[in-house]
Amino acid sequence: MNQRRDSLGRGAPRRSVLFGFAGGAGILATGSLGLTAQPAAAAATAGTTRHRFDFATGNAPLEVFGPVSGDPVRAAIEPSDATLIIRFSNLVAHSWFDAIAPYHPTAVGIHSDLGRRPASERATNKHRNVALMYATYRMYGALLPQYSAVWREAMSSVGLDPDDDGEDTGTPVGIGNLAAQGVLRSRLRDGMNQLGDHGGREYNREPFADYTGYQPVNTAYRLRDPSRWQPAVVTKGNGIFQVQQFVTPQLRKVRPYSYADPREFRVAEPTASNHRNAEAYRRQADDILAMSASLTDEQKMKCELFDDKFTSLGAAVGSASHGAALDLDGWVHLHAVADTATFDASIAAWYNKHVYDAVRPGTAIRHVYGNRPVTAWGGPGKGTVRIPADQWRSYVATPDHSEYPSGSTALCSAEAQSVRRFLDTDEVRIRIPRAKGSSRVEPGVTPHEDTVLGWDSWTDWTRECGLSRFWGGVHFMPAVEASWDMGRRIGDRAFEFVRAHIDGEV
Repeated sequence: MNQRRDSLGRGAPRRSVLFGFAGGAGILATGSLGLTAQPAAAAATAGTTRHRFDFATGNAPLEVFGPVSGDPVRAAIEPSDATLIIRFSNLVAHSWFDAIAPYHPTAVGIHSDLGRRPASERATNKHRNVALMYATYRMYGALLPQYSAVWREAMSSVGLDPDDDGEDTGTPVGIGNLAAQGVLRSRLRDGMNQLGDHGGREYNREPFADYTGYQPVNTAYRLRDPSRWQPAVVTKGNGIFQVQQFVTPQLRKVRPYSYADPREFRVAEPTASNHRNAEAYRRQADDILAMSASLTDEQKMKCELFDDKFTSLGAAVGSASHGAALDLDGWVHLHAVADTATFDASIAAWYNKHVYDAVRPGTAIRHVYGNRPVTAWGGPGKGTVRIPADQWRSYVATPDHSEYPSGSTALCSAEAQSVRRFLDTDEVRIRIPRAKGSSRVEPGVTPHEDTVLGWDSWTDWTRECGLSRFWGGVHFMPAVEASWDMGRRIGDRAFEFVRAHIDGEV
């Protein structure tokens, strides 16, 4: 399955930025239709600068759109908003897949069938890159229209007309435009309520609003059931506080690609999170406290890395594609595999989160110990101290949804297994440098010296992705363990789904 060489037998040029948004597995494809952002900062490009991009040998999504897409997307989506990051990266990665399918000997699009182009048109990357540019442009325009000036500049910089909306399947322009249309037509009403018009809402639409009627058993101020999720009160700074809302609970109803029903992936009940199992419940809380008290610099930095889905998921697959020296087809197919895996894993994770609605560690610790003193991390720069239990906080921010299973672990496990299958190897070299004092949680303090976070196998990367959620105090270990297996199974399914489309066996 490893596609290392281009059609002329040459290694595809590699100019991957492996760290952060522009380096990753479709993560540079994220965006948001309807999310609030401030476009002026990212759109401040004056005039059109000609980009020296070689259509015959290059990689348009990576080399042209990659460098300009990071800031707009980060302005629209928080790096930890996993459900939206995964959704948007999937939509764009699938538009790429469908845009080059007509130039492949066997591939059939996931959302569209745009025919088969003559073999002569794949002698170089030129036609595929033009199709990819238009597919990317149309997807970014639909998902992040507030940055239209940025996307138009990217097109103009390589001599393409952003106003060419042709739909002739005999041209790469038409194929790219239609590939994007196919994805949008398939996915804008797939259960996620991306347009905010569920139920026929016509006015003041609310993109991604819940329509399932989810209500937490507990409020932020009253704990009715210590086994269930309790929304936290979080601060935006400067005296502004707000109560968490379960993020996109409707995700459990979204149509997956590689399986029919998320109930197939229902995980075992988290019995230790039942407060009536008092000893097991307290032991879980104690495990979190002990971990909090013993955090190392390396663990803290890995917690922060895996909490940032832009960087962690993107850098991992970016590293894998770089190491495998994939040609353009292989690069696009790898992204389709990885983004299908994480998309389908997110649906199964949210289904289970809704089934169990399980308590987070912070609530459990307060329920067990009240304001009695415990030994734990005391906050930024405080180290390990004795603090009242009701003042304990997780090292990374506690997410705005229930605890079980771990969504982050499921995403990492699914991505790792799908890429492992695609490249037929567990080996991957991931290196992410972190400067002294560069911590977001403890700036100027952690790490105490320049550090390089590194992994040499998908097995190790997946393991530490999961453990980081326990180290960071946002998940109990059973949530991590359940997600390792669930994610791996979905990664297999996603690989097989995309592989069937590559081989035209659909």
